[in-house]
Amino acid sequence: MAAKKPGKAEILAAFYDEGTYTALFADGPVSAAYGCANGQSVYTVFQNGQAVDVPDIEKNIRVLKMAAETGAPVVTFYNSNGACLQSGLELLNANSRLTAEIARISGVVPQIAVVVGTCAGTASVQAAAADLCVMSEDAELFLNAPFNSEDKVQGAGSAVFAARAGVASVVVKDALEAAKAAARVAGLMPANNLAGPAVFDYDAPAKALDLAKYTAAEAAAALADADSLVELYGGYGKAVYTALATVGGVTAGIVATDKGTINHHCAAKAARFIRLCDAYSIPVVTVVNTEGFVRSEGDDMAGGIRQAARLAGVYAEATTAKVAVLAGEAVGPIYTVFAASADWRVAVEGCTVAPLAPEAAVSVRYKDEIDASDNIRQATKAKADAYRKEVAGAQAAVAGGAADAAVAAGDVRAAVAQALDMLASKRAVRLAKKHGNITL
Repeated sequence: MAAKKPGKAEILAAFYDEGTYTALFADGPVSAAYGCANGQSVYTVFQNGQAVDVPDIEKNIRVLKMAAETGAPVVTFYNSNGACLQSGLELLNANSRLTAEIARISGVVPQIAVVVGTCAGTASVQAAAADLCVMSEDAELFLNAPFNSEDKVQGAGSAVFAARAGVASVVVKDALEAAKAAARVAGLMPANNLAGPAVFDYDAPAKALDLAKYTAAEAAAALADADSLVELYGGYGKAVYTALATVGGVTAGIVATDKGTINHHCAAKAARFIRLCDAYSIPVVTVVNTEGFVRSEGDDMAGGIRQAARLAGVYAEATTAKVAVLAGEAVGPIYTVFAASADWRVAVEGCTVAPLAPEAAVSVRYKDEIDASDNIRQATKAKADAYRKEVAGAQAAVAGGAADAAVAAGDVRAAVAQALDMLASKRAVRLAKKHGNITL
């Protein structure tokens, strides 16, 4: 016998602190509530699995407007078997108004979609338009029914598929875990775009940054407060790690590159995350250590250059505090995209910061000397090692203006915390314009 799925009361009890909240409006296919989740005042909209009609959509719109006016996040639990088609064009118009309202308040108050059942058609577009989308493993999210497709793809419509597509930012076991995950994320986010950052008690991380055993996840853990990391978009663009966390008790966004190469998915993932942080003035810490952008005509055709340009533009346009940690290879376009527009750049002893990879640089600068040697490969390596230390190292980066401070790996967290404290009062004004035209 299949286990009974949790209902509205159980899910909201898992979401709100101590399971208490105030119900808003009359119950129906869509209901609403207000309460405190992880210390944050939050509105919720809850679908109970029935077909949604025009009055239900109007409830949703009203909650979004109330949230924007009162400056509180909105968490929407998606679970509906469709729409009441008898309403015809009235339903179409109502859904259009809801989609427009989601866009209107985007960047004003955090919007978190929690998919715990079926989320299809227009609802999938609305869920994907939220700041973050949390899904339970047994939930479904699709624009067009995948089981009706002639070209069926295994797992289409599932939470794992949505994570791989970059739509689901967090995937957890079940609806109760999804509610708890949404509460945790809501608590880390500021209440609105004018509110100050959330502040928490904290413990220092267990391990310091170790360049010899570097991974993106471990680099983020070495900077963040103990047990504060919430990874986002873990199923997508895996050569870049993105997470919300606290550093010194204050919420920050962490972007860390892995040692491999960056493809168009990774660039898109990082850009999406930075825009989220910038919208709510969450400071961004970027840890840079990668071989570079992937060398692939196929990736270029899929949007590699376009997404790299988008990422560079997003970083440059962001007015939130930005700290870059040059923890390893930060060469050429990688430095330009990930670190050049940071407010403060910390070079870690042992890093490489240069316009061109040392091996390539010395093969040009010392071509005659290398060609005259008995062992070209050995001579190139010797010259590259010397170049790395003398011309492209941490101290050289500071001297040349490519970094602002050089520190040992064990001191990186302290340097980042100090930089974030220094930049906490940052104020920047964008040039007057309708909007930028960053390539999307």
